[in-house]
Amino acid sequence: MTEIQIDSLVSTNFFFKNQADFLRGKVRDVYFLGEDDVVLIATDRISAFDHVLPNAIPYKGQVLNQIASKFLDDTRHIVPNWKLAEPDPHATAGYKCTPYPVEFVVRGYLAGHAWREYSSGKREVCGVSLPEGLNQNDKLPTPILTPTTKAESGHDLDISYDEIITQKLIKKGELSKLKAYALALFEYGTQHADKQGLILVDTKYEFGKRNNEITLIDEIHTPDSSRYFYAEGYQDRQSAGEEQRQLSKEFVRQWLISEGFQGKEGQQIPEMSNEMVKSVSDRYIELFERITGEKFLKREYINIEQNIEDAINSYLASS
Repeated sequence: MTEIQIDSLVSTNFFFKNQADFLRGKVRDVYFLGEDDVVLIATDRISAFDHVLPNAIPYKGQVLNQIASKFLDDTRHIVPNWKLAEPDPHATAGYKCTPYPVEFVVRGYLAGHAWREYSSGKREVCGVSLPEGLNQNDKLPTPILTPTTKAESGHDLDISYDEIITQKLIKKGELSKLKAYALALFEYGTQHADKQGLILVDTKYEFGKRNNEITLIDEIHTPDSSRYFYAEGYQDRQSAGEEQRQLSKEFVRQWLISEGFQGKEGQQIPEMSNEMVKSVSDRYIELFERITGEKFLKREYINIEQNIEDAINSYLASS
């Protein structure tokens, strides 16, 4: 019987020179250094339905960190971003920015939340009008921006372009620039996906400000922040009314649903078997290779925490 690799990076607990603060998110550990810098460590924790699952997934953090790192480098000509370096496969160092209170979701196809709104009878999403007669996963006439804002509970709430201005969340001139940046990034992501035989269905971008300059922050074009379809057979499946083949974290959510968990009160989060953990890990590696077009190089898990700490300290000493 083949031995199953279940080593993973569940959490970190470092203290770096000039460390000012620490934040443990659902899947990332964030270290604030001085007033200007930050280090994000993508752990192997996995979340769904607003809950962190009991099992960590080997290589997941490396997959997400390296996909985001690649696309931050590749889109720097479109908009400045927060990244300075990737000192370790699980870590990215960059500038601390003041985030805007709005996330910018761009949709090229009628899927997910937008489809649920449309199928309930609504013909407007975040102030954007949609034509009659569309089916689930249809391509939209043109990509649309559907911003969201965070409620205190942490759930995303739809907000329109006009509401952002009326509520004085973002100034009108800045909002126009942010919209243009988001659409340009989506166009880049669409063209890259097409080269990989994929369709970028929808994705979210987060922006902040540094020295009064708009800056792209957080991750970009990862399977946790984006939805991809396989391009081959898309039109045939659409014409037949069949489900599209997705390349995203959706397969984890579907497994949870099959186990009776959707994040609702009173439901118990199921634990994955070692075989399931390995299956999810293999799927994330497949996502990496398909999205980037590059071979995934598995990092070593022996002494991983010490190796990450050493790599970051070496970077900080040289920067």
